[in-house]
Amino acid sequence: MSQSGILKRSTILIHGSVGMPLAIIGYPLVVYLPPFYAQEVGLNMALMALVLVFARMTDVITDPLIGTLSDRWQTRIGRRKPWLIMGVPLMLIGTIMIFMPPDGVGLGHLLLWTVIMYLGWTMVTLPYGAWGAELSPLYHQRSRVTASREGFVLIGLFLAALAPAIVQSMGARFQAGDTDGFWMNAVVWAVGTDGQLGTGYGPILAGMAWLLLILLPLTVLLVVTKVKEAPPQSVQRTDWKKGMRVLKNNGPFKRMMLMLLIVVIGESFRNALSVFFMQHIIQIQAQIGLMYLLYFGVGILGIPFWLILGKRIGKHRAFCVAVGVSSASILGMFFLQAGQLLPFAIMFALKGFCFAAFQFLPLSMLADIVDLDTARSKEHRTGLFFAMSGMAQKFAMAIGLGLSLGLLALVGFDATATTHSDTQLMALRLLYIIGPVILYMAAFAVAWKYPLTADRQERIHQWVVRRNARLQLEPQQP
Repeated sequence: MSQSGILKRSTILIHGSVGMPLAIIGYPLVVYLPPFYAQEVGLNMALMALVLVFARMTDVITDPLIGTLSDRWQTRIGRRKPWLIMGVPLMLIGTIMIFMPPDGVGLGHLLLWTVIMYLGWTMVTLPYGAWGAELSPLYHQRSRVTASREGFVLIGLFLAALAPAIVQSMGARFQAGDTDGFWMNAVVWAVGTDGQLGTGYGPILAGMAWLLLILLPLTVLLVVTKVKEAPPQSVQRTDWKKGMRVLKNNGPFKRMMLMLLIVVIGESFRNALSVFFMQHIIQIQAQIGLMYLLYFGVGILGIPFWLILGKRIGKHRAFCVAVGVSSASILGMFFLQAGQLLPFAIMFALKGFCFAAFQFLPLSMLADIVDLDTARSKEHRTGLFFAMSGMAQKFAMAIGLGLSLGLLALVGFDATATTHSDTQLMALRLLYIIGPVILYMAAFAVAWKYPLTADRQERIHQWVVRRNARLQLEPQQP
């Protein structure tokens, strides 16, 4: 980073690359994991939802702890880097055990390895997010850093959507008798079972596990060796309880957290039901992988648009536009019938275009909030802020996932059944459409009056710079 706070493009891109493998694990957890364990492993859907919610609740302890420790723990290689190095093995072994489980597993297996995977995920994502927020103090540079990371997230999601399309295609060929050839044998070896390759969700999850095994160690090694951490700006220490009081008194932080909590619940709620909606309402199971490929491909194309819009009207107003367009596209799906692939693809792609704004705008706003806290407290608690936002996101994902699956089970929807009553299908349709839209509109209302604009953040930043310069000129106490 230069003295002006302007970052090299290579620094931004290398740092952002870790977002790619992180997305590969995040997407199947809410899209493919529920139908796999419900339909192919045979777990009770309501109990499975409780297990997944409980596993997420462990983050209430680990997130603030790791966030605070990563602010304080000084090593020869930095404060943030050691956590990424330690978290990768836990994240990988947990993913393997839940994405490629042995035969006969139950709820205990799912709970144990999901908790371990989430612990590793926290050890990687929280210090990584705080590190990115500290790379530059400038408002729009932070947008570039966040956009780079979330751009790689969308690339990872694109790869995670490409994997099902490839695996489903290879599985269909295998089932049709085309069982020879180098690539077919490689796929059967990697994601098949007992020399067979099916078309279910198990091979899809196995393929994503392999992607993570390759990309996570590679990108973490690259960022740890090629990107420098910003030096710590404060030697003052705040105990955990005092830090929590500071967060409680930070108005923009509370508003941003509420906005993030609501919209992530809506996203998780909708994502958990998407496969069921496409499979049973639109009846396009063979094209599910292709739909997600379209969804995330369009999302990548949308990044420049949301960056430009965020500069022109403010990040929070751009977020509101994305929420409004997403709600309109989802409401349009209510009127679709079985076999209407093209209209669904158009609406799904429009929702995907807005997905990029959901990904990076709130996190970029959080980096600005850290400046406000620094101006007030003279301390740098980036890790604590990102820990709390990360905990909120994970909590929201768990609530959305558990709520949607629980309600689906409550209406008597059997994931293992091939046919369902009109009442059950209408309940699925209403849950998929109305639930997320209500939550999106609530997030819209919260975000519209967000107070920390670009002009205000710039004034805060300049004030902090002047104060730091003045403190450096003051004589040190003996």
